[in-house]
Amino acid sequence: MACTSCSTSDGGAPKGCKNNGTCGTDSCNKLTVFDWLSNMTLPGGQAPFDCVEVRFKNGRKEFYRNTEKLTLSIGDIVATEASPGHDVGIVTLTGELVKVQMKKKAVNHEGEVAKIYRKASQKDIDIWSTARDKEEPMKVRAREIAIGLKLQMKISDIEFLGDGSKATFYYTAEDRVDFRQLIRDFASAFSTRVEMKQVGFRQEAARLGGIGSCGRELCCSTWLTDFRSVNTSAARYQQLSLNPQKLAGQCGKLKCCLNYELDTYMDALKDIPDMETKLSTEKGDAICQKIDIFKGLMWFAYIGNFAQWHILKVAQVKEIMDQNKQKIKVAALEDFAIEIEKPAVEKTFQNAMGQDSLTRFDQPKKSNNKKSNKNRRPEVAGKEKNPNAAPKVIQKITPNSNQNKPNTNGPKIRNEKKDSNQ
Repeated sequence: MACTSCSTSDGGAPKGCKNNGTCGTDSCNKLTVFDWLSNMTLPGGQAPFDCVEVRFKNGRKEFYRNTEKLTLSIGDIVATEASPGHDVGIVTLTGELVKVQMKKKAVNHEGEVAKIYRKASQKDIDIWSTARDKEEPMKVRAREIAIGLKLQMKISDIEFLGDGSKATFYYTAEDRVDFRQLIRDFASAFSTRVEMKQVGFRQEAARLGGIGSCGRELCCSTWLTDFRSVNTSAARYQQLSLNPQKLAGQCGKLKCCLNYELDTYMDALKDIPDMETKLSTEKGDAICQKIDIFKGLMWFAYIGNFAQWHILKVAQVKEIMDQNKQKIKVAALEDFAIEIEKPAVEKTFQNAMGQDSLTRFDQPKKSNNKKSNKNRRPEVAGKEKNPNAAPKVIQKITPNSNQNKPNTNGPKIRNEKKDSNQ
């Protein structure tokens, strides 16, 4: 859905892809490549194709010639030609299918193609992995330098060569940026060769990745490699609300998925009159307000009374249009209008926990008096049950006469203690 053939037709309407899965730019296979010729042998006397496809960071793919006649298979790590030094990548496709891919990418396999040096050794892999580990902290420092120079740009990603001799800084900017001083600061801070490369906002979102509003990973970061321009006409033809917040993706541009179902809508709209259809009646002219493409319904309103809409079927609209072409006006739209019965909504809400009450937290808690009554004396408990009963007189207990006698044991003990101290 992302090739250059997805242009607009006459009248400004989107044309659509019309390639039915065989997109000319191979945008349907970004990372996953299935070699369906792997189990087939070549005819006798035919040499295998000497070019392979190699993938680098973030899905960047290049074609290289196997001049050393190495035995390569998908998944091998190889050292390839670069300027300067060499790069390290992973083989993603070999054999005759590479010739087909090069033809789709407009690469001449008979011309000059970079070559593969060797299979990557353990030393090459160690240098490659060490350079990859430097990218993330270097990106943070590079952004600090750019902010210090007050440049209106955003550094989105950094990619090292396999030998660590050069670092490519990918950035996005609204206007032209003078980064000559920035390159000097980068070279002195990172002690490496610096290359600046500007990318679009959609390419930035593809490199960073993320989750779309549909809940799936972004198409541009998984399989979409080529980007086609998306117009607001694609949203209008699909009867979508022209809300920039809903139609824009994480890149800030219109979502690429607006083109996915556009062909189906365009086919359905062939048998439906345009939105600019005007019907002439004796009651006045009516203008189309809304179209339901798949139900085949159209909503019309009289000029001057746009608050009241009348629902007509597509066949009835065509019938009125044919009469208007013969300069015949129908009486009114009410003669052709239909009514759509709204389905009754069943109330299935159950107030099991009393959650619909707004004052459920304001009600005081009921005290449990059963436990408190058990601990009370029977007289008090009976008093609460019968408040009109006469109060019972409780006799005071007089102290025992023996309690007034002095305790003779105390002084004796004290005297014994004194005697013992003496």
